[in-house]
Amino acid sequence: MPANEIELDVTDVAHGGVFVGRHQDEDSADRGGRVVFVPDAIPGERVRVRLTETGKASYWRGEVLEVLSASPHRRPHVWAQADVDVAPENRPGGADFGHIDLDHQRTLKTQVIRDALQRIGGLELPVTVAAARPLPGEPAAEDGAGWRTRVSVHVDGDGRIGPYAARSHRVIPTTELPLAVHEIAAAVREPRDAAPGRLDFVVPADGRVRVIARPHAADRRPRRGPRRGGTPAAPIDPAARETVVERVAGREFRVDAGGFWQVHRAAAHTLTAALGELLAGDVVDPDAWHLDLYGGVGLLAAAIGDAGGPATRVTTVESDPRATEHAGENLAEWVGARAETGRVDRWLRSLTASASAAERARLRAGVVVLDPPRAGAGRDVVEHIVELRPAHVAYVACDPVALARDLGTFAARGYHASAVHGFDLFPHSHHVEGLVLLTSEGVAR
Repeated sequence: MPANEIELDVTDVAHGGVFVGRHQDEDSADRGGRVVFVPDAIPGERVRVRLTETGKASYWRGEVLEVLSASPHRRPHVWAQADVDVAPENRPGGADFGHIDLDHQRTLKTQVIRDALQRIGGLELPVTVAAARPLPGEPAAEDGAGWRTRVSVHVDGDGRIGPYAARSHRVIPTTELPLAVHEIAAAVREPRDAAPGRLDFVVPADGRVRVIARPHAADRRPRRGPRRGGTPAAPIDPAARETVVERVAGREFRVDAGGFWQVHRAAAHTLTAALGELLAGDVVDPDAWHLDLYGGVGLLAAAIGDAGGPATRVTTVESDPRATEHAGENLAEWVGARAETGRVDRWLRSLTASASAAERARLRAGVVVLDPPRAGAGRDVVEHIVELRPAHVAYVACDPVALARDLGTFAARGYHASAVHGFDLFPHSHHVEGLVLLTSEGVAR
């Protein structure tokens, strides 16, 4: 066996779509073996690994070349190009759990969330991970494929189009995108010329594919001369600014084709239905002041409005002015709805400094919903929310580590959750969405 290859018993799953084993060598024998992180494995398997990173004393990284003893949960990869019999450097990224049966994928995601809560947040909470809820009138998807309504592929300097190889920036040409809805899968197969950079394929509710070009900076031409420092201003593909319509629970939401919307075709339905269940009953006081932070085009604010009724006072805060504009239109049926543009941390800082006694009283009776980016809300945002002391906080998270960190901060300041409700909105990948309702100490629930 070459010196850079080892056999490894895989014992655990780690955050980020990698798996864990320990390799016994002279330098790590006193520590029970050196930790080795590898993709494309399953706990319980023995695999042959080529080491790719050995410079760190605490752990190594490698790539699986061969499965010597397979888990009963291993399946033929949902994306044949990414299977373990393909050379690691030629496996496209984006489906790093595609070799695992769906039920076990959800078991592993539950384990990752629970581990993050314990290690980072110091929390012991019940965790579940359920499939996306089927859209009304449609059967539940059984294979976890065909769900992506938004897909990004890359274009290299030779005009090759495809996803990046896993953990690299090398384009892998492909004619198959099994996780994409069929309209996108067909569109990607069409021949096209494109400048080096990225192509985004978007299918909103009308079923028509939009293709948005996002060229690399070197291929961009300034619209009004260079920015300060000489960097060319990036042109905006007009396709990105097209207003499209998405539909959730019989309501239409306007959003830019290139703006943020949930990727799974049933994700918006799943999240709003689950949030509505958590907010049912007397959680949403229609006379209070409610906030939807990182509010996008108002999807979750509408769930607050549905729970509170037509007079609900809710304010969305979003840094993207185009999304804020759409949120104002999408929430027009609630007379107390307002959409504001601003960075959440700065907006909260201003609110905590200027809110009147009456406004603070309404905020204390209200609900704060936050759906931050992958990095999480962070201590500053959490502490500003806690200063306002809302009765309830509903947290939507796409990263277990960030969720655990922020929940730990909330818990230290008197906000407690009864459970984490996970949703498998990214089947065949390691990603998972979480939803938590936190209640302030002293508030009955």
